[in-house]
This record gives sequence, C-alpha cells and structure tokens, in this order.
Amino acid sequence: MSMQGPQGTSMRALAAAPQPGLHYPPKRAALAHIPGDEGWPIIGRTLSVLADPKGEVERMAAAYGPVYRSRILGETSVSLLGPEANELVLFDQAKLFSSTYGWETILGRLFPRGLMLLDFDEHRLHRRALSVAFKSGPMKSYLTQLDTGIGARVARWRQQPPGVTPFYPAMKQLTLDLAATSFLGTDIGPEVEDVTTAFIDMIAAAVSPVRQPWPGTQMARGVKGRARIVDYFSRQIPIRRETGGDDLFSQLCRATHEDGALLSTRDIVDHMSFLIMAAHDTLTSSLTSLVGALAANPAWQEKLRAEVMALGLGRDEPIGFDKLDAMPLAEMAFKEAMRMKPPVPSIPRRAMRNFSFKGYAIPAGTLVGINPLYTHHMPEIWPEPEVFDPLRFTDEAQRGRHRFAWIPFSGGAHMCLGLHFAHMQAKVFVRHLLQNLAVSLEPGYVPAWQMWPIPKPKDGLRVRLAPV
Repeated sequence: MSMQGPQGTSMRALAAAPQPGLHYPPKRAALAHIPGDEGWPIIGRTLSVLADPKGEVERMAAAYGPVYRSRILGETSVSLLGPEANELVLFDQAKLFSSTYGWETILGRLFPRGLMLLDFDEHRLHRRALSVAFKSGPMKSYLTQLDTGIGARVARWRQQPPGVTPFYPAMKQLTLDLAATSFLGTDIGPEVEDVTTAFIDMIAAAVSPVRQPWPGTQMARGVKGRARIVDYFSRQIPIRRETGGDDLFSQLCRATHEDGALLSTRDIVDHMSFLIMAAHDTLTSSLTSLVGALAANPAWQEKLRAEVMALGLGRDEPIGFDKLDAMPLAEMAFKEAMRMKPPVPSIPRRAMRNFSFKGYAIPAGTLVGINPLYTHHMPEIWPEPEVFDPLRFTDEAQRGRHRFAWIPFSGGAHMCLGLHFAHMQAKVFVRHLLQNLAVSLEPGYVPAWQMWPIPKPKDGLRVRLAPV
C-alpha cells in the first residue's frame, strides 16, 4: 500500500525516481501536487516577500494551508509552517535536511563553511571544537569586555544633547565594536578599522539583491572584504597560537578536534568570519527591537529599570554573573522582542531524501523553508500576538507550549552556539541603558520595520534618549 499525496503522487513513485543532486532542485512538475502560487514569470513572488514577508506568508497560509508552494529568488520552494514543521526540520532525527545546501545561495560566497553551513557529523565535530570558546572561563572574559564597552558607549549617549536620534545605526556600530573586542581582542592594533570595514562590506553583500561580484556592486565590495579578512586572520593565527589570549579568536586558534589536531587555518578563518557576522547582525536587530518595544511600552521599561536598580550597582561598577541571574524580567523582555521580530525570520533547508509532511509527498532536492516569523505570531499559541508581553515567558506560561513554538535561535543540532553570549550581552546592555537613560518615542510615531532578510527599522528607529 503506497502513501498518496493530496493530488495522487505516491511516495513509492517518488522513492523509485532518480535522486537529483543536492545542488539541483527537482523539476517543477514534481511539486505541482502541492498547493500554492508561484507568482510572476522569472521573479515569482520575490517582490511580495521583500515588501511584506509576514503578510505574504500569512496570506499564502490562509489560501493554501500550512504546506504550500511558492517561487522566490529564482527557485520553486515549499514552505512548512507551524511548530510541528519546525520540529521536523530542525530536530531532524532522520537527517533529512541539509543546512549547507539551504543556505549556500545566500551565504556561501562570503561566509563559506561557517558552523550554520555544515551538516551532520562534520557539523557535530566542528561544533564540539568551537564550544571551547563558550565555556565558563572565556565567557567571564567576554562579560568583562562587554560590560566595559557597553558602559562607555552608554555614558557617551548620556552626554549627548537632548533630542531624537536614530537608534539602529548607533546599535549597529556598538555591536560591531563589541564583536571586534570580545572576539578579536582589544589589542587588534592599527588594522581594526580595515577589518571592521571589511566585515561591514561582507555583511551588506550577503543580503544584496545582486548576487554576482560585478564591478561597482555591493557583492564586489563584499568579495574584496572577504579577501582582506582571510589575509588578516591567516597572518594572525600563528601569532595567536604562540601568544594566547582570552578573546574568541585566540580560543579558536588553540581549539582542537577530538583527535587532538588543531583546527586548520581555513576552518578558523571561516568560523571567525561567520561568528562575527552572526553576532553582529542578529544582535543589532534583536537589541534594537527590544529598545523599540521598551520605548513603546513605558510601563515595562519602568519594571525593567526597577529590576536593574535592585542590583545595587553603581554606574561604573562591574557586573558579575551572579547579578545577571537576578535579571529575569530583562531576559523575558529580550525573548519577547525576539518573538515579535525573530532575527532570522525564515530558515532554509534542502531535502536530502524524499519525505512527507501532513500528507504531502515532497521529493529530494526540494528547497524547504520554515518560518519563525509566522510561528511566533500564531494566535492559537500566542494570544494577541502583536502585543508586547514578556510574561509569556514565565515558567508557568511556557508549561505545555510546544518546544518548537519559539525558535529565534533555531533548534536541534543547529541551536545557536552563541545563545548564552546573546543573553549575556542583552542583559548587560539593559543594565547600562536603563540605569542611565529613559527611551521614548515621539507622540504618534509608529516605527516601520523591514522584516526580511534580517529585521531592521526602515528609518533607523527614531527615539528620544533622556538621562535618568
């Protein structure tokens, strides 16, 4: 007895079909039984996704259900929606889904072989080697650097003349500076400006619509930036192995695989490039989202400020891990900000083998996407999903909720390795910001956000900062 898809495609027939190469999608006819709308010739539904990704997926789900076919960036893909889909794809016990071939068209040219772009046993080996950089000792060093860097920057903001300021650019510069010091070390030297400029060019190119490095394009600047980064890291690796240091780069230079072998130069270069990109861009998005939410919800801002003041720290007094544990409201507010605006709103994978979901047979080679942005706004899971309510993340509120209903850090084997680093940086930031400043929005101002590929406010998020 063969399993039938809704339009009569059998799993037995799929199993007998030739398996396409992982780089290549199946023929479009092989997906014709899946409901959906591929949009215009050539461009498909790309413009709709770019204009309103949340509205697009909600409209498609309403019309076609939690499994639908679409065409974006030149390829027909299948979206799988909801917590069960997230669990299937991210937990992936059967090793059905390739992250490598899901992300390669977006990140492969500029951030090849970053941890998120590795699969299965290779991913496990590299993740284990990299985990040394996120153990207790290094994390305490990062905490000191984050606390010092954020404290100094917020003190400068406090001295600014009163007025409305675009917050996103200031946050972007701060997170990049923090990544440079925490990850590369404070003694990076005179090349710091060139290195940070190279990263800015690479990050911008990763989400550029033009995917070829034609002269004058952002992608061309990104490729040149990567060449500078590869040169810098390659020269520094033997130095860091000899001199050591507590920064993440030095930790990776000394990291070993299970057999005791050091990571290769290429591996270190690729992992460092990816980690700085991920820490910089996603944290900029999430912390800006949190500030916007606190500005729009002054009652919650005051609750978090009271929690910060209860720590009993002077403005210039360093914070310790024990104090971070005393900031549960800050953590819940950060989680709620990431629920509303997940830093990675959609996650691509490519099917390694034929599989089925909710009765639909889906062939090997298919580009499959899950959508944290959609899941995080499902009203049956999150009542009044557009309301900022950190109490959704109390222990009691989370009891019984599907474990893949909230996935801003992905999940399964690819759960973000820097999750605890992100929470640490968020709490340190909240401590310094609210101990020094009140943040508010002008009357009637509702920030507009670009939600894809990484959420950011279209006008920079205009906020008013006032000393407290």
